[in-house]
Amino acid sequence: MFSVRAYHGAMLERGLVEVYTGDGKGKTTAALGLALRAAGRGSRVLIYQFLKPPALELGERLALQHGPAAIRVEAMDEPWDLSHSLDRQQDIARVRTAIAAVLTRLGEIAHTKSCDVLILDEIVFCLSAGLAKFEDIRRLIDRRDPTVEIVLTGRGATPELIELADLVTEMKKIKHPFDRGTPARRGIEY
Repeated sequence: MFSVRAYHGAMLERGLVEVYTGDGKGKTTAALGLALRAAGRGSRVLIYQFLKPPALELGERLALQHGPAAIRVEAMDEPWDLSHSLDRQQDIARVRTAIAAVLTRLGEIAHTKSCDVLILDEIVFCLSAGLAKFEDIRRLIDRRDPTVEIVLTGRGATPELIELADLVTEMKKIKHPFDRGTPARRGIEY
């Protein structure tokens, strides 16, 4: 999965579970910063993006396509409309099935230590919206190699997820340009 040349050995003796949640901006950005820091220290990092299909052009993906082999970005290839899909039962059912399959595959990656840091971008939102099952996330965490760091991002961390985590950071919105009608800006929000 990763270049042998880029891998210098395990960074951590014990991996923790981190959650970045809240209604403020910065959850994915914080996880990406952690990914860069870990890769800089020789760790293999897998960032898996839920509800952000490969067709969605994101600045972080574009940058990492040309970056270090120690950071890999994958995305669930299921259509998702942030404005309407939660109102469509067929979208919900399709995405639930896909997320369960992805969590099983990522659980195997974490279990076999095919990466040192595993970032599950937007999985917290998937859990709070009923698209992912807590049991599937817990199984992934419980079965991982004990040196693998797990980072979960997204709005709406549930009390049971917070209890499971070792570190929880809440991004709190004080003010945001979206509130004044400023649309998402290329290179800043995506």
